[in-house]
Amino acid sequence: MKKLLFVIPLIFLCVILSGWGYKGHRIINQNTANAFPSHLSFLKPNWTNILTSYASEADNRKDTDPNESPKHYIDIDNYSEFLQTGQISQSFDTVVAHHGHAFVIDQGILPWATLITFDSLKACFERRDWQKSALFAADLGHYVGDGHNPLHITKNYDGQFTGQNGVHSRYETKMISRYESQLVYPADSAHFITDVSSFVFSYLYFNYQYVDSILIADNDARVIAGNVTSDAYYLALWTKTGPFTVGLLQHASLSLADLIYTAWVSAGSPVFYPLTVSELPDPSKPRLLHNFPNPFTGQTVIAFEVREDNTPVTLMVYDDAGNLKDTLMNQTLNGGYHKITWNAKTETSGIYLCVLKSGTWSTTQKMVLTK
Repeated sequence: MKKLLFVIPLIFLCVILSGWGYKGHRIINQNTANAFPSHLSFLKPNWTNILTSYASEADNRKDTDPNESPKHYIDIDNYSEFLQTGQISQSFDTVVAHHGHAFVIDQGILPWATLITFDSLKACFERRDWQKSALFAADLGHYVGDGHNPLHITKNYDGQFTGQNGVHSRYETKMISRYESQLVYPADSAHFITDVSSFVFSYLYFNYQYVDSILIADNDARVIAGNVTSDAYYLALWTKTGPFTVGLLQHASLSLADLIYTAWVSAGSPVFYPLTVSELPDPSKPRLLHNFPNPFTGQTVIAFEVREDNTPVTLMVYDDAGNLKDTLMNQTLNGGYHKITWNAKTETSGIYLCVLKSGTWSTTQKMVLTK
């Protein structure tokens, strides 16, 4: 994946970092429902939890869907017309005709992925499909969030062209984690969007202006602290980027609310009162995701999501007879996506059960080992 920021060793547990990071995307989606107008407020109780809990579901799909990664960015400054005019064509077909399909995919398709997801949300509203509309809204929030991260709109996404490698994670994940308590902003009120495509491209163009601001702040903070790892560095980075970063997150939440409201109105303003969503897991509990590959030979990567910080987690593998084969983890973790590799080269082929436990709660998933 072009935007993979860290090589993940197969034998170590890692947090999957992307977009605004796990916490940033949750903050964006969590604040969205506060901007729903009164006649959309019937969604708020359920949607706040679902938008928040599934805010980074799109990131998780990168492990199993090779088409997912380009949806999270656009290296817009690799387009000559953008450098000349500050804009590119909003038509995917026109851009492909001019630059070629391979070039466009390689540069990322974030704006078009956002528009397709908006259309899917609208279609779900039209047929009153509660479960899928909620999940498409969460995905839409992820892509909108990525579009409000300046480092997802530039070819210099990790400072690799300016000698600032690693700035991506320093800014969007590590700094956000340190200062998340200060990421508080007032709710605004959603409005109907008359031209959704222009709306999406406009916020991309506007947010691009902060690329240089982040890179300059990173360099200044490095000079002040003498490194890029200390509290002094992150304090200086936050001092210089905090005000506009809060603004970016706030505008992302409002933009998502605008898009959800617009999709709902465009679908005929259907009213429905979902009280329970039995197909979706409890948003307060950890979630065991599909291992990949599955079926597998030799080893497989097991991914799971922890919803809250300081959550006790035990991850075990049993054979189909109920015999414990391996304890992959038994520790306390912070909220986020995690993954670990199970090496099963010495095991016989067959069905195995992966069990994720937290306190008295547990969930199980089948894995198929072949030889």
